[in-house]
Amino acid sequence: MTTDLLSSSPSRPLMLREAAEAPAVIARQPALNREVNAELLAALRGTPPSYVVTLARGSSDHAATFLKYALETALGLPVASLGPSVHTQYGARLRLRGALVVAVSQSGAGPDVVETLAMAREAGALTVALVNVEDSPLAAAAQFVIPLRCGEERAVAATKSYLASLSALLPVIAQLGGDLALQAALEHLPAVLEQTLTLEEQARDLARHYRDEERLIVLARGLHWGVGQELALKLQETGGVQAGAYSAAEFSHGPKRLLTGGVRLLGLTSADAAWPATQEAYGALRGDGADLRTLGPAQGSTLNTPPSNHPLTDPLASVLAGYLFAGHLALSRGLNPDTPPLLSKVTRTR
Repeated sequence: MTTDLLSSSPSRPLMLREAAEAPAVIARQPALNREVNAELLAALRGTPPSYVVTLARGSSDHAATFLKYALETALGLPVASLGPSVHTQYGARLRLRGALVVAVSQSGAGPDVVETLAMAREAGALTVALVNVEDSPLAAAAQFVIPLRCGEERAVAATKSYLASLSALLPVIAQLGGDLALQAALEHLPAVLEQTLTLEEQARDLARHYRDEERLIVLARGLHWGVGQELALKLQETGGVQAGAYSAAEFSHGPKRLLTGGVRLLGLTSADAAWPATQEAYGALRGDGADLRTLGPAQGSTLNTPPSNHPLTDPLASVLAGYLFAGHLALSRGLNPDTPPLLSKVTRTR
């Protein structure tokens, strides 16, 4: 391992430096949020929601996708994603009494998400904001604020705030579900993420395989689906790659036609109940001639992430490894991942 890879030198891309802060963020988050987590837990036990609605944009929406699978698989709560434009553009006021509405945002500044969360609270929903900027408009609009505890995030490409968005509700989910294995995995998670950072040289080698590609398809399923969406976005943002995310289950329903054009695939692996079916799908794609490399906790993955001992924590190691891959793909293409054209850190839509 060359010493420059894990260096915190100012010459190293900010995206990669901030990604390397994720283990420390995840380590401090549960202790700092213990009081608000307990208050939210009491509220949820006192008036259990009948369903959950998520509200987010961009990377935060990909975090919300992960939360959907986490809440549905761990607690049996159905989760739907609400498009902010339903309220801000079409003026609809939804019947949300009895719902838990979770808004996710790094900045908490997007007017559409803020206005829609305020509408949900007025409609009688229990509202929660997972947000990094604690004095933001989104935080002011929510009944419960779960801070991400990232500190300032300056890179245009979100990294540590995305990871913190995945982990923020997991202690509450573990308590609600009585999942002792998840509680133990969360205690061990910072060490798993530190171990993941040592894979940077392998991530750089994988990036070299794709450096000349203008198109790339990311495949994932289940708890890793939100990670697949996020990784495709990072490849677009930082490397200028025309990347798209597809469900490993849905890819054969039409999109597989793209293989005839020579597009390469990156498949995310898992160590959960979805893996046997996903593994079978990947095998079939290779049988059809696909160039498919893999990333994740399943044994034999091209970039094999360390096990975290729980399906709900494995995706965090996968996405951290994915950030290393995306950052080095940009660098291998002669690009600076910190200066993507036309983009800024905070995007305000309504």
